[in-house]
Amino acid sequence: MQKYKPTIAQQSHYNFHHERSRLLNRAAVYICDRPRETLVSNFDHRKYRPYPTVKKTDRRWPDAEITQAPAWCSVDLRDGNQALIKPMSVAQKLKLFKLLVQIGFKEIEVGFPAASQPDFDFVRAIIDQGLIPDDVTIQVLVQAREELIACTFESLEGVKQAIVHVYNSTSTVQRKEVFGLDREGVKQIAVRGATWVRDYAAKHPNSDWTFQYSPESFTGTEIDYAVEVIDAVTNVWQPQNGQKMIVNLPATVEMSTPNVFADMVESVLDQIKHRQHITVSLHTHNDRGCAVAASELGIMAGADRIEGTLFGNGERTGNMDIVTMAMNLYSQGVDPKLDLSNIQHIVDVCEDVTEIALNPRHPYAGELVYAAFSGSHQDAIRKCLSFYQPEEGWHVAYLPIDPQDVNRTYEAVVRINSQSGKGGVTHVLERDYGITMPRWLQTEFAKTVQREAEVDGGEINGMRIRRLFDTEYLNTPDNWNINAFDLHTGESGAKAKVTFGSEAQRTEIEGVGNGAIDATASALQNHLNVEITVESFDEFSLGGDSQANAMACIAITFNGHKQSAVALGSDTTSVAVQALLNAVGRAVNNTRLTKSA
Repeated sequence: MQKYKPTIAQQSHYNFHHERSRLLNRAAVYICDRPRETLVSNFDHRKYRPYPTVKKTDRRWPDAEITQAPAWCSVDLRDGNQALIKPMSVAQKLKLFKLLVQIGFKEIEVGFPAASQPDFDFVRAIIDQGLIPDDVTIQVLVQAREELIACTFESLEGVKQAIVHVYNSTSTVQRKEVFGLDREGVKQIAVRGATWVRDYAAKHPNSDWTFQYSPESFTGTEIDYAVEVIDAVTNVWQPQNGQKMIVNLPATVEMSTPNVFADMVESVLDQIKHRQHITVSLHTHNDRGCAVAASELGIMAGADRIEGTLFGNGERTGNMDIVTMAMNLYSQGVDPKLDLSNIQHIVDVCEDVTEIALNPRHPYAGELVYAAFSGSHQDAIRKCLSFYQPEEGWHVAYLPIDPQDVNRTYEAVVRINSQSGKGGVTHVLERDYGITMPRWLQTEFAKTVQREAEVDGGEINGMRIRRLFDTEYLNTPDNWNINAFDLHTGESGAKAKVTFGSEAQRTEIEGVGNGAIDATASALQNHLNVEITVESFDEFSLGGDSQANAMACIAITFNGHKQSAVALGSDTTSVAVQALLNAVGRAVNNTRLTKSA
């Protein structure tokens, strides 16, 4: 007979879990109140076709090296801004513009003034207020439509120098399914756009104009057709006669591996007319996660210029991240021509104006990119840093660059959690407190820290590690602090006389042995009637800001039980004896606790 009946809550709890277990045993059904239905997967790779490769037997780019930075153009204020849920205000744009100038960008796309009143107002503001440095050229974007081009030049009235970037889509799918035009029809859109840009620029002769053309969706365009359209635009602008011209090859949607993009770039550059008079630019997107790699290989394929954004902000998965590419160059000893030394300030401004938090794992800039939690990684970093000599070049395991170069500290490099080992714990104590531990103590203390981290479930900072160290080894037990020590040595050995404890409980002992430690251990054995064996003993000089200049580390067996302790002080002999007293005092206290339990 059932003695106790379950409460309503208990019965409901049982019923729920019983039913849940029953349903979980049935595959492909929803656990919910609606009628059961079979899950149908739409995940089917057969709907896709592989991107065509470029038939090219004379590739030169695989053997190329990037030995200098490309020309950089930031498109944060346009391509980045249009991808925001809440576009930037004029004030926010101005804040970002000033940052871009401060970093060192010489070409900055500032907007699409014909498509947006805030963009128009911003362009007018930086021109009218004289905010564009003499060595900076602004760029504006416009479609190949006359009324938009006219409005664009209106926004640029009075500018000293500017790049007018006109574009139209040339891809196969957009020709057929968006515009309903053949190749000739789409090419004429580009030619008309180039003609309007040329003619409206002629009405503003006091400004220094650079014309830029993009066959938008270049990665979806046949190579021969891309060359045909570019040449048609070139015939209008005549760069060979002095007109500055940029051809921009955009991976508007990233559709292939980076090597295929490099093949396309090299093929176009081999075929277009007047290549020596044209700056070739790249504008890659990150749909496949390879925007930076595609741009790097594109530079190897012969391109001169890169468009991108800080940290890759942009449509869908984002634009090419200029910070990452620039720092990639930097890590190879190439001057990126951008000042990224205060990277946290750059992060702060970008997060403020975009209202998007940077991923802590973002290359070079994320909060955790220079942090090592793994024990083996921490140990390797600690050892490499101890060997590092600046004149030999940077070669520290797991750190592709010196964090200090971007104003990050070594304090953030080694982070301690339950995955960390003795190398990381040792590094933190050495770095923050000048405490060097012998290997046997490193191993022992790392286990203590690991247990603490497992209980806590998170990271343990340096201050907490030091408190653990003091609690486990350094703090002197009550009535075990040394008051006086006298040592006499002779041919027969050493005789030690030690006084320790508080005034109310003062203890004096004597013993003989081979040295101060051995004699004191002998005295303690006789005093306590126990067996004490010194297993390990090490002394170190201290660094850091500590007033003590010596540290003694000792491990003993006390009636068969191991006990370790540490002492700090200015006198090496007294410190050694105090370390022994600390170890014995802890062992005595632990024995009492065991007996009382």
